[in-house]
Amino acid sequence: MTKHAFIAGYVRTPFTFANKGALSSVRPDDLGAHAVRELLKRTGVPGEEIEDVVWGCAFPEGEQGLNMGRIVGMLAGLPEQVAGTTVNRWCGSSIQAVQMAAGMLAMNAGEAFICGGSESMSRVPMMGFNPQPHPNWDQQVTEAYMNVGLTAERVARQFSVSRAEQDSFAYASHSKALAAQRDGRLAAEISAVGDVTQDGCVRETSMERLAQLKTVFMEEGSVTAGSSSPMTDGATAVLVCSEEFALRHRLEPLARVEAFAVSGCAPGIMGMGPVESSRKAMARAGISMRDIDLVEMNEAFAAQAEACRRELGIAEEKLNIDGGAIALGHPLGATGGRLVGKSALLLKREKAKRALATQCIGGGMGIAMILEAA
Repeated sequence: MTKHAFIAGYVRTPFTFANKGALSSVRPDDLGAHAVRELLKRTGVPGEEIEDVVWGCAFPEGEQGLNMGRIVGMLAGLPEQVAGTTVNRWCGSSIQAVQMAAGMLAMNAGEAFICGGSESMSRVPMMGFNPQPHPNWDQQVTEAYMNVGLTAERVARQFSVSRAEQDSFAYASHSKALAAQRDGRLAAEISAVGDVTQDGCVRETSMERLAQLKTVFMEEGSVTAGSSSPMTDGATAVLVCSEEFALRHRLEPLARVEAFAVSGCAPGIMGMGPVESSRKAMARAGISMRDIDLVEMNEAFAAQAEACRRELGIAEEKLNIDGGAIALGHPLGATGGRLVGKSALLLKREKAKRALATQCIGGGMGIAMILEAA
C-alpha cells in the first residue's frame, strides 16, 4: 500500500548574517545536529526509529563535505544504524530532501525520516572554495549560470519590475518579519543556539532608507542589498513520516505532501524558476492558484519574487505572511526546509487547507511542493 508523507515536526536554528552574525563561528554540521536534536526532543520520536537523515546543502565541501547528512546524524546522537545522505539541488536542496523522503515512504522503504539542511555562508563561501566551470563555457554562459545577482537584474528588466516596486516588496517583507518577531510568531519554530535566541537578519527599515541604497550588481541597475536576501547561516529540520507512524507515536501531523515538481528555465533568469514548477505541481494536484490559501516563496531577490508573484497570480495577502528571505535570511541549503516547515505550521495556525512552498534555484531551475492540511 502506498504511504502518504506527512510533516509531523519542524524546527530551525535562528538565521543570522554570514561573517558578521552571531552564528558565524559555529560549524554547519553542528548547526544541523542542534536542529535534529531539538526536533527529536520536541516530537519525542526515538532516534532508532528514524530510517534516514536526508540533508540538503548547496555547497557540500569543507566543513559541509564528507556527507554531512551522515555526520549531522552522528553528531545529533542518532544510533549508528540510522543512515544519512546529502542532497544538492543548490538552494532547492532541502525541499528536494523532503520529496526524497516522501518517495521512500511511497515505496515502503521506511516510515520516518529527518529532512532539512545546513548552510554556513560564513565558513563555506558562495560557489565554494575553488569553482571550476566547464572550460567549454564562454564568459556569457558562465556568468549566467553563476552570477545570480545579474540574473535578478535581467528579471527586473524583462518583467518590468521597477526599483520602486522592488523596494516596496522588500519593505513589506521586512515589515512582516519584524511584526512576526515582535509578536512571537517566529519563536515556535526556532531553537536557540547558546544565547542566540532569535533571527539576526530581521531589522527595521523604511521606504526612504531603501531608496537611498546603491545598486550592488550593476551601476545602472535596480537591485540593492535591501531588496536582496542576505548571506546567512542556519539549519532546519523536518520530521517526515507515515500516518501510521504518527498515530503510533501520538504525533499530530501538520500537513500532508500532496504534490511536487521541479522545472528548468534559462540560467540567466533563474529567478523565474517557481513559475513553471508551481504550475506543474498544481496540475498534478488537480488544483489552481485559487485553491491555494498560503504561499511560502523564497525571496532570493525582490525582483524575481515579485515577477513570480505576478506570473502565478498570487494575492499579496497570501504570500510570506510572516516575512520572507529578504528579511529573515537565506542559508541556501536550509531554506527549503524552512519553507516546507513554515507552510505546515501556517496551515495549522491559520486553519487553512492548502499551501505552496516554492523556490528559484541557481543555474536555472525551480522547485515546488503543495501541502494539504492534515
